[in-house]
Amino acid sequence: MSSAVAPTGVFAFHRLKSPGARRLFYGVVGLSVMFAIWEFGTLLLSLNPNTRTFVTFGPIPTFQAFPTLIADGTIYKAIVASGYRMGIGLLLAIAIGVPIGILMGRSKRFRELSNSPFQLLRMISPLAWMPLAVIVYPAWDQAIVFLIAIASVWPVAFATAAGLAKVDPAWFKVARNLGARAIHMLTQIILPAIAFDVLTGIRLALGVAWIVLVPAELLGVTSGLGYAIKDARETLSYNHLTAMVLVIGVIGYLLDSACVLLIKRYSWHHRGGSEC
Repeated sequence: MSSAVAPTGVFAFHRLKSPGARRLFYGVVGLSVMFAIWEFGTLLLSLNPNTRTFVTFGPIPTFQAFPTLIADGTIYKAIVASGYRMGIGLLLAIAIGVPIGILMGRSKRFRELSNSPFQLLRMISPLAWMPLAVIVYPAWDQAIVFLIAIASVWPVAFATAAGLAKVDPAWFKVARNLGARAIHMLTQIILPAIAFDVLTGIRLALGVAWIVLVPAELLGVTSGLGYAIKDARETLSYNHLTAMVLVIGVIGYLLDSACVLLIKRYSWHHRGGSEC
């Protein structure tokens, strides 16, 4: 009588019932494959005499650069400077985008009047505003904050409007019949109902802001993640350059993960346990 042999090793993970364990396993495997491809590309560079200089782009020299970058404060200072600019820009985008989105969702006339201009502005690359921002604002920090805000405001505004459009109009009718004031309708009906969509818009805006931030910092400023990459390039410290690129990727991933957790935590749409 033969008995089934329980799967061992890698194949045993296919039977893991815990979603967290499965995500962790596949995440580790995916990252391992990525680093293997990265190392293989470095090996190809080392075989060519014309590209042998760029082998310091490889994963091993990159990870060897981290102790130096941490010890001299390069990573910490860059994160603080970039985080300040992105935080202010994103807060401005939320403060402007949510009210605009509520107006678009509540007023048909405003939505019809504003849709074409907003869509036109949304399609303009945020970096295209850079020459104008440099002229208008006296400091580069202010110009970068403006670029981040104008890039991030549209995902927030349109997500808010889309969320409000899905709210049952009967809710507002019942609230008015019960004598609810405008402030009560805003705080008790509108904001809770659109929380999922607003948070989703903020998640999209965060990704856009993070993408705009780094190239904006490549010009004019003397701090931040973009400047650290520029400085490493000019000093031919390629391992430092790739280390900072890796830092940007890790921070972006952590910020996006934090947004996902907030969406699951504060949105009644996701209390059933579904994932973003």
